[in-house]
Amino acid sequence: MLGELVIGIDLGTTNSVCATVQNGTPTVISNRSGYRITPSVVAMARNGKRLVGALARRQAVTNPERTVVAVKRLMGRRWSAKTTQEAIQRMPYSIVAGPHDDVRITLGEQQYSPPEISAMVLTELRLDAEAFFGAPVTKAVITCPAYFNDSQRNATKDAGRIAGLDVIRIINEPTSAALAYGFGKTQGERQVAVFDLGGGTFDFTVLHMFKGVFEVEATGGDSLLGGEDFDNRIIDFLAEPFRQKHGMDLRKDKMALQRLRDAAEKAKCELSSLKQVEINLPFISASQQTGPLHLQATLSRDQLEAMTRDLVQRCMQVCERVLGEAKVLAAQLGDVLLVGGQTRMPKIQEEVRRLFGKEPAKNVNPDEAVALGASIQGAMLLHEEQEMLLLDVTPHSLGIAIAGGFFQKIISKNTTVPTSAHHVFTTVKDDQTSAKITVLQGESEAATDNELLGEFMLTGLRAAPRGAVDIDVIFDI
Repeated sequence: MLGELVIGIDLGTTNSVCATVQNGTPTVISNRSGYRITPSVVAMARNGKRLVGALARRQAVTNPERTVVAVKRLMGRRWSAKTTQEAIQRMPYSIVAGPHDDVRITLGEQQYSPPEISAMVLTELRLDAEAFFGAPVTKAVITCPAYFNDSQRNATKDAGRIAGLDVIRIINEPTSAALAYGFGKTQGERQVAVFDLGGGTFDFTVLHMFKGVFEVEATGGDSLLGGEDFDNRIIDFLAEPFRQKHGMDLRKDKMALQRLRDAAEKAKCELSSLKQVEINLPFISASQQTGPLHLQATLSRDQLEAMTRDLVQRCMQVCERVLGEAKVLAAQLGDVLLVGGQTRMPKIQEEVRRLFGKEPAKNVNPDEAVALGASIQGAMLLHEEQEMLLLDVTPHSLGIAIAGGFFQKIISKNTTVPTSAHHVFTTVKDDQTSAKITVLQGESEAATDNELLGEFMLTGLRAAPRGAVDIDVIFDI
């Protein structure tokens, strides 16, 4: 018998992949349709049937308001946050405020939270794995962007639980890709960087690898920067001239927007190998005066690079910042791994070459590395057969709010976990008998700019002059 079954899942913004270690070799599990990649799309068909993956994606154009794409961008986010409101503008399906300042997605008569939608994708992958093994699967390692904060990680864990999976670990995508890269290699000591630009998120991580120990030195990223944003630039490029010519904004029409989304993604992918593409969208709209309207446009690789220049620069700035935090010079790195579909864009490869002065490593599949790494981590946790050790870091600083609305860091970002740190605070008023402890995550000195993780009242302090009572706050991660 194989022992207990465990799968590794890369739960992506655009696509998801499932893998397992078989006879010591990490292997991608094809889905029941025979594909190695499952689109992270969930839809409710007109007849009330739930569709997941390629089937859901195929009917997105005819059923846009009931087809949920890129739900990962909404995971663990608060409804009132500015980033959430920006993300919603672009989504063709209907998103409403939930009861606790959270996000809800309307599908037919029902409302779902983002983890519930993600769970539908995870359930599909679990069933694919069970078909592959011919046995029930309950244990999984799921990946998330390194730059995800605590609430986004918990939302990912919740999704796994709803899908009937015991999530034995959540690991960071770049770290996972590095595991897949280093697996079975008997190399000397080296430093590698992982440049992970996926559909919705960007991470950049510097790791030190030596004798099976993978130690993350620094990590950084942007959880709202990815292939979707590149697509959005093309959508605007197509929709804007059309609006000026016909006075119609196609982005406001859900069906037209979904067709634009598809056309934009297709054009972007084609421009990785071609210099120019034609985009034809017949009968995209109609008006009373002129009848049916068609959209025709030509997009060149140069135009695409010009309109996404700032997005590429944002990636590069993160890289430079993280290299600075890791105190590493770009030229010292042994290898640079490109992960995520968007890294196929020639301009990104060119910029990576320019910054690091070397060719990116070619022996990593950008779509599959993350899932393979997760499966390796799963096998390590369950069977402890591989002599590999993973040391990751906290991507954000942790601390508490202090008097005056300031943020006191207790654990700085890029601290290796597990870790523990403490800080002694004192009372600020005479005869103060209670204190509110507000736990935050972020880098800003102003408490309100950081992500709130939770708060509680500490009561029953003895009445004494201010400063006479010490409160020791200890953080364990």
